[in-house]
Amino acid sequence: MKISVKVPATTANIGPGFDSLGMALPLYNTITIEETVLPGTGIEINVLNNTASAGDFIMEHIPMDENSIIYKAVELLYNSIGQSPSELKITVHSEIPIARGLGSSASVIVGGLLAANELLGKPADEVALLSIATEVEGHPDNVTPAIVGGLVLSSQEDDGRIIYTKLDWPDEWDITVCVPDYELSTDISRSVLPAEIPMADAVFNAKRMGMFVQAVNTKDAELMKLALQDRLHQPYRMKLVPGLDKIIENLKHEENVLGCVLSGAGPSILIISQKNNLDKIKSIVKDTWESLNVKANIMTLPVEKQGAQIITQE
Repeated sequence: MKISVKVPATTANIGPGFDSLGMALPLYNTITIEETVLPGTGIEINVLNNTASAGDFIMEHIPMDENSIIYKAVELLYNSIGQSPSELKITVHSEIPIARGLGSSASVIVGGLLAANELLGKPADEVALLSIATEVEGHPDNVTPAIVGGLVLSSQEDDGRIIYTKLDWPDEWDITVCVPDYELSTDISRSVLPAEIPMADAVFNAKRMGMFVQAVNTKDAELMKLALQDRLHQPYRMKLVPGLDKIIENLKHEENVLGCVLSGAGPSILIISQKNNLDKIKSIVKDTWESLNVKANIMTLPVEKQGAQIITQE
């Protein structure tokens, strides 16, 4: 039996929502799992990518055996029903940029889980899948929108449960994703964060999260300009993304820009704007990064409202 699952990219944090806000985007990885008939073949993991360099990066940083995050997710699901994985062939068709803050690891975790769940006859419901995916990923902000789609506010409770609510992103606001041509691992990006933060910064972000939810619900552009500010992670990660401070400064002068934030752990950035002046916005980012010899792929994308989907079953 063979199952294929198409999983969207995700962007997390979105300014003030550290480890809690996430949004699905229309870039995709496809994960296929099939049971092999030859006993003793074990686990086989293959990655197919459009670019050789990206494929090399995957092979270097993601184990292609039982130590892979894909296999760990699958194994946890099997173990939850008292089984161990049989001989499996796992194939990842990768289109989401790796180590760019766009949820590539979350996508393969979710894809592996959903495919394995289908193979097993769907023993796990959404609650269990979210819990297992978060256990492997470490936090729910990427895996939740990868599973359910849309803009999602999520939290992992003390008992391991994931609770979430979906927000309707205003159609009037554009999301421009700027992906530089270099990687930044999540481990490095998290290593610069302090173990403790001042109370004033925690209060600042709590206020901004409230503003964010209200701004989205009421389509209040002026409130969103305030809501996208952050003191928990972006100030510390700024030095890891050359030119980000200059991009933010240059975009302040553009009337229709609501904010510029890191996508997840970076180095990709999101620019949220009202529906005009996109060429000028892209030109500012392109020119700023090119002055630092950084090339970038810049895309204006809608929110992907659907989460992971089973696309083939044989």
